[in-house]
Amino acid sequence: MYSFPALPAPQPAARTRRVPGHGPAEVLRPRSGRAEVWAESPLQLLSAVEAHSAGLLGRQTVVRPRAGAGMAGTVALLRDQAPAGLTIEDPPAGPAQETAAAPPGRPDRWVAGDAYSGQVQAGLLRGLDADELVLLDDGLASLKLLATLVQDRPAALTRPRSRATAPRRMLGLASWHRLRRLARQGRLLVVTALPVPDAVERRFRALGGKLERHRFEWLGTRPVTEIIREPTVLVGSAMPADGLIHPGPYIEWVRSLTEDGPVSYFPHRRETPQLLEALAAHPLIRVNEHTVPVEMRLRGLQPGQVVRSLPSTVLASLRLVLAPDGVRLRGHDVPGHWWTPQASAELRRHLGSCLDEAAAGQPGRP
Repeated sequence: MYSFPALPAPQPAARTRRVPGHGPAEVLRPRSGRAEVWAESPLQLLSAVEAHSAGLLGRQTVVRPRAGAGMAGTVALLRDQAPAGLTIEDPPAGPAQETAAAPPGRPDRWVAGDAYSGQVQAGLLRGLDADELVLLDDGLASLKLLATLVQDRPAALTRPRSRATAPRRMLGLASWHRLRRLARQGRLLVVTALPVPDAVERRFRALGGKLERHRFEWLGTRPVTEIIREPTVLVGSAMPADGLIHPGPYIEWVRSLTEDGPVSYFPHRRETPQLLEALAAHPLIRVNEHTVPVEMRLRGLQPGQVVRSLPSTVLASLRLVLAPDGVRLRGHDVPGHWWTPQASAELRRHLGSCLDEAAAGQPGRP
């Protein structure tokens, strides 16, 4: 696990110039120094590459991935195409080695994606042995984190769907205070491709936090390696596996989409084999193997194809990648009878909040 003691004064933030349609961002003032990244998901890996390519992490960046579904394949693909100065290590061999050891030397920046992670929070409270903490995209949790940090009332940083113990809530509350302090010191940078509400951004910047955006400029320079023929592409949801919605109605809804033709289904990394087998039994549903983030896999879609998803920040990220080429995206509300008792009203609102901002066009309904 990373260990983090006290911080010197921060260096000034870099500025980058985005050049739409002309490949990656042109870095006008690249940040100097070295960054260490602790990545716990394929999206965090991709976000780290985008942030490094934009010059926001430093001249040298080392990514240390955690073991998990899809990590090895994403590491292999990104490593083959990594921009200069970026090194991606192999994921640990097994669960017993999943905590990251503190690397030798002192980096200029510590980088993580999941501020709700117990490992990241425990490291924060031991101090941060770097000039700056950089947070990358980690799905809806990234937007929730920003909205929570700008509130004046302290709030424990715990996952909405978890039943946190008293010690875990104390860790989450201490982490809220620590991140607020880093922001006030000008030592907290968030790098995101997600649609941050204007009011949240203003309050975050007023607090002292720094916010930089990317639009997957680096990814846009990579060759397309996968062609999908089906007219409908469905990005799978982890909500059945997480116990938030009943699997039966979800399976029936996916099957109903075949009324418009064959469906290419891209599973979430937490979906169960039983649910995927039930979908694959339908002759018009092709269940793809989970490999790398869909932002990397769906870039070959053409106008006339449509991407569907339940509430997810994948709608926002795919909109950046696909909408310029005329590919439609449709976000679907979750009907009330799908929810299980584990899904609180607050969680339901949180999961549904991304539809208006992220979906291209009017969101449909199952």
